[in-house]
Amino acid sequence: MTDSAAETRYPLVLVRLREAGPSNHSIDDAARMAGIHPELLRHYGRLGIFRVSMSNPDAEPVLDDDSLFELLRFEHYRRHHGLNRRTARLICDLLREVERLQAELRFRRGP
Repeated sequence: MTDSAAETRYPLVLVRLREAGPSNHSIDDAARMAGIHPELLRHYGRLGIFRVSMSNPDAEPVLDDDSLFELLRFEHYRRHHGLNRRTARLICDLLREVERLQAELRFRRGP
């Protein structure tokens, strides 16, 4: 190293980050992100394909980040791979189960 490279100083910058938590997405926002009509997403929620939650009985239903991810994956399979809704739902259910089993296996193996 040269003397000038060794003398280079880097400033220390402290950044305060807010704690990242799960975010909720309205039906309209989630439908827009997935490229579908909001009524179709409400229909999916009634069928139980996605976890649509309500913060209180009078509030508009919302999707959490996990449900939004599943919705995007579901629509990807349906659009790009030509799967019908029943088959795409089955694949999403199977992937969800694989993720659950992987989490259980990680827990059982320990740190």
